[in-house]
Amino acid sequence: MSRLPAQESERIAAEVLSASSTLKPTAPFIGRLPGFDLEAAYSVTAAIRRARVARGERPIGRKIGFTNRTIWPEYGVYAPIWGDMYDSTLRDLADTDGTLALAPLLEPRIEPEIAFGFATAPQTGMSEAEILGCVEWIAHGFEIVQSIFPGWKFAAADTVAGYGLHGAYRLGRRRYIAAEDHTPWLEKLRCFEIELSRDGAVIDRGQAMNVLDGPLSTISHLLNVLARDRANPPLQAGEIVTTGTVTRAFPVAPGETWQTRLIGLPLDGIALRFI
Repeated sequence: MSRLPAQESERIAAEVLSASSTLKPTAPFIGRLPGFDLEAAYSVTAAIRRARVARGERPIGRKIGFTNRTIWPEYGVYAPIWGDMYDSTLRDLADTDGTLALAPLLEPRIEPEIAFGFATAPQTGMSEAEILGCVEWIAHGFEIVQSIFPGWKFAAADTVAGYGLHGAYRLGRRRYIAAEDHTPWLEKLRCFEIELSRDGAVIDRGQAMNVLDGPLSTISHLLNVLARDRANPPLQAGEIVTTGTVTRAFPVAPGETWQTRLIGLPLDGIALRFI
């Protein structure tokens, strides 16, 4: 199918937006739109962004999903994808009371991640050291992903059309690194671990290398994907990019508190309670 006509992209975008706002799941597109592929799905991404901007939301960055190769067989998705994040979906934990309401989300799951804030736009072909030179700050955060497709059953193109599965993001303290020596960061970003707990009990542990070959490698992947994308803009200065879950993703429920501990990376663990 490749890139869709604008009218068809807008029709699918309207269906996705309706499924999310009404909390009524929809059937995967891959089974009912012959030839629906990643290029077509990213045309839907662009149409969704136009619709969300028109209703007053502001795009502030990208989330990269399915970077964790250990979860690919679980979902049947074998390569990373990306989606937009908005000022309505991403907030700093310091600006909240440490809680997040789950009622607006479909089948929510939690993912502990590393995020970058870019002072200048990285370019395709840059080394990891050069990409890090474009970074203003690094932070640890939780992405709350959701699936508008029942039972988390979908193909890769479906996940792209469905917001990149993005629901909400809560960002921990930002560590500004412009004045720091980047050499230690390069090594630490390849070998840290995250311990994920629910109500004080450890649920999972994940390593940096789970996300491709470390969070900076996911940025390289995103840059290469965007370089081939005719529908969406390249990464720009000021954007926030989140790099995918280091552990497995887990369902969450009201009343639970989830916490993290980072080993080998000088960022604070975070906690979030669901209501």
